[in-house]
Order: sequence, then structure tokens, then C-alpha cells
Amino acid sequence: MPSTELPTIIRRSELESLGLTRHRLYALRESGELEQIAPGIYLRPGGMDDTTAAWAAIALRKPNATICLLSALALHELTDEIPRATDIALPRGERTPKTRFAPIKWHSFDPETFHLGRETHHLPGDIEIGLYGSERTIIDAFRMRHELGSDLAHEALKQWLRRRGNNPSKLLTMATHFPKANPALRSALEILL
Repeated sequence: MPSTELPTIIRRSELESLGLTRHRLYALRESGELEQIAPGIYLRPGGMDDTTAAWAAIALRKPNATICLLSALALHELTDEIPRATDIALPRGERTPKTRFAPIKWHSFDPETFHLGRETHHLPGDIEIGLYGSERTIIDAFRMRHELGSDLAHEALKQWLRRRGNNPSKLLTMATHFPKANPALRSALEILL
């Protein structure tokens, strides 16, 4: 099979179904037709940008990995700030994988609330990575305002309130699970509404 017919991302576990041997895989890597982006994960060069390749490698190795905070605000178009690194959360206690391609800022979130507001973001090659929804991301911005800045949290909330279909009561209901965010968020909503 020519390398141009291979999927964008190849996992070593898929070799047999693709009709490849380990030796052929390593030969493709040595010739530059495939690039190893993580242990057991290979990418066709030019198949995706470095950030997306890093997200794909993380998603394949850590299914709980979830894009959060400033990166999630940017994906939801709730901020004009451009993240210097991708913010990714894992449940507290999970080890963070090493990444070579793009800067990643790791966060550890409470396992009890980790899956609240978690959605999926689709990547090339039928790969999905977790992404916190708009409401959860706003709550996290208020919860971690000491790190991100209060202005960022307030601006994201204003942007969200301007959109059609937002539901402040749903936001406040979710915020009850996050005691550090709830009072500040409630007060900001009272001022803005």
C-alpha cells in the first residue's frame, strides 16, 4: 500500500488491518513518509498542523484529556486572546503524557466534577478529544480567575450572554458544583442581567 493511501494517523495496533508489517512501518518512518508523534502513533507529514497532531496524540493516549480554560474559550469564540499553549485538563491523579509538537499547559481537575459539561471536539482521522462546553468553560474561568484574570472571565460571560440560546439558569445550576466560582459568577450575572 503506497503511503498516500494510508490514513492520516496510524496506530501500531492497526497495522494488521492496514496490511502493514512492523518492518514496513519502520521503513516508512525512516524514509520520512511517516512521522512518529507519540509511542505507537504515526502521522503522514503534512496531514495536520502541529497543534492538531499534538491533540490527536494526546486524545489517543489519554481518552480523558479535555481542552479547557483559555483554549476552550478561544474555540468557543468567547475571547479574542490567543493562547500561547493549549490548556488541557486531566482528572487529578492521572499522569500527563509528554508531547513534542506543540506547547501544552496541563491542569488537574477534581475527578468528581471532571465530566460535568464535557463535550467532544472532532479531529481528522475520526479522532475525538474532550472539550469543555461554553458554560463549563465560563465557570472554570471564574473558578480560576486568580490564574486567568477576572477580566477574562467577565468578558467571556458578556460574550456568552450576547449569543442566542444561552441559558443563565443552566449556567448557575452547573456552577453550584463549583463553590469557588459560584458567588463571583452569580454576582457578575446579577450586574449584567
